[in-house]
Order: sequence, then C-alpha cells, then structure tokens
Amino acid sequence: MAQIYIASPFFSPEQVDRVQRVEEALKQNPTVSDFYSPRLHQDAQSEQFSKEWAAEIFKRDMDQIAAADVIVTVLDFEAQNIDSGTAYELGVATMSNKTILALQEKEEGVNLMVTESLHWYTKQAQDFATYDFKTLPQGEFVGEIL
Repeated sequence: MAQIYIASPFFSPEQVDRVQRVEEALKQNPTVSDFYSPRLHQDAQSEQFSKEWAAEIFKRDMDQIAAADVIVTVLDFEAQNIDSGTAYELGVATMSNKTILALQEKEEGVNLMVTESLHWYTKQAQDFATYDFKTLPQGEFVGEIL
C-alpha cells in the first residue's frame, strides 16, 4: 500500500473543511491503509509558533514527505495563489519524484510549475474515496494555466 502525505492549507474554516473532506474520502478508500495529514500533527515538544516548534514541525513534515509514495494536495487557497507551505511541499515532492494527486474545487488559474507536476487532478474531494492508489491512474489538469 502507498504511503500518502496530504499537502494542504488549513488556516481558515473553509480550508479545514476542504482538507477534512479529503481525509474522510481517504479513510473510505479500500486501497488506502494510512495517510499523514500535517493538520492532525501540530503537537510538538515546544510552545506553538515558537522557533523550536517550527523546527520540529518542519523536520517531521519533511520526514513524512520523504517516506511518502504519493502526495495528495489541495490547490485552493486565496484567488490564484497556492498556499506557500503547500507550494514548498510540492516542490520537495517533485524533486523527490513523488506522485502528486491534486484537488481544486475553485475555478482559479494555477501556475504551470504546479500543473506540470501533477499526476492526477480532480474537482471533487469525494473522488479520493474511489481513486485506485495501487495502480495510480493518470488524469491531466483541467483549467486555466498561468
């Protein structure tokens, strides 16, 4: 079974709702045994938002990306911008030859550096409940490329 890392913003109620729907869809998927969602792992030894906390979270997330076979990402953030942390994670994943699957619910243009890194793309979070993580079928980005 593939190890999955979820790269997504979770700073507003809308963003949390979106990533929670992705997490729920992955839980329903019979080809998924486990996934890592940073949203669920913000606890650390140090005080939240301190330099020490940031270093611990960064290391943990980078270790999880390194261990992952597949990155599931949420592209929606604000207007035509992707969340900077998510963009960084996608760059690390691309340079590590990870398979990247993306959700985008909003109708916004996406930078070509992101669209060209994608293996599969969907407009519906629920599609992750039936996606075959064993065979990893491809699906191109559909939308405005910036």
